[in-house]
Amino acid sequence: MVVTDIADAAQFLTSRECRGGGVRTGWAVRLVGAKEVALASRDAAYRDLLASPGINFPDGLPVVWVMKLRSRSLRHRAHRVRGATLFRTALDSGRAMDVRHFFLGTTPETLTKLITATETAYPGLQVVGSWAPPFAPLDEEFFRYGAEVVTQSRADVVWVGLGAPKQDEAVVGLADRVDATFVAVGAAFDFLAGTMPEAPLWLQNSGLEWAFRLGSDPRRLWRRYLIGNAVFLSIVVRRGFGRKMVRHGDPFGTVR
Repeated sequence: MVVTDIADAAQFLTSRECRGGGVRTGWAVRLVGAKEVALASRDAAYRDLLASPGINFPDGLPVVWVMKLRSRSLRHRAHRVRGATLFRTALDSGRAMDVRHFFLGTTPETLTKLITATETAYPGLQVVGSWAPPFAPLDEEFFRYGAEVVTQSRADVVWVGLGAPKQDEAVVGLADRVDATFVAVGAAFDFLAGTMPEAPLWLQNSGLEWAFRLGSDPRRLWRRYLIGNAVFLSIVVRRGFGRKMVRHGDPFGTVR
């Protein structure tokens, strides 16, 4: 997991270094919370995906707490990189550098609302394209067409909202094909578009945002949060807090 904060993460995503220039393939950026750690613990393919080239930011206070407990040197350095907050910060700060954004995911209706909302909130924002792919498993046609439309748009940063683990697979596969930065941001599209309620700031900062989201959509999210959180806690208890933080196969480790 890369240790940083929201401001530095946004600055990196919109920097010249990250925006490339045709000399390499792109960057895959994944936001890892308790659910992703739980899934990685029991799914070898997903664990390998998180360990593939790219950057993992800790999205979830429980993950940050464990990082701090397991490494004394991180107690004042590890911070949560929340997807929706990173999205807003990068859209805002990227305007000064003429960053070109592309939105990939969700539905055509939500994308329309998202573009309107973000262009209103951030005058001068450059949204150069969007695509709502069919609701289906990722296949070669998805990657072929996705790479084509992103390349044609000349986007610098592509924000991907498909839900994990699908969006993590998407950013890795597209970054292998296109010189752009692909960021998996989950429900950030719905929050900014106004199609899903967002937890108050005090809940975001308390580690209980999951409870707000569960209460907002219990039928869809109960398994993710109740079972996922239980698995996450069992991983923490089983492995303990004192072991070396960075090691092969450890979802709390550092991946670059």
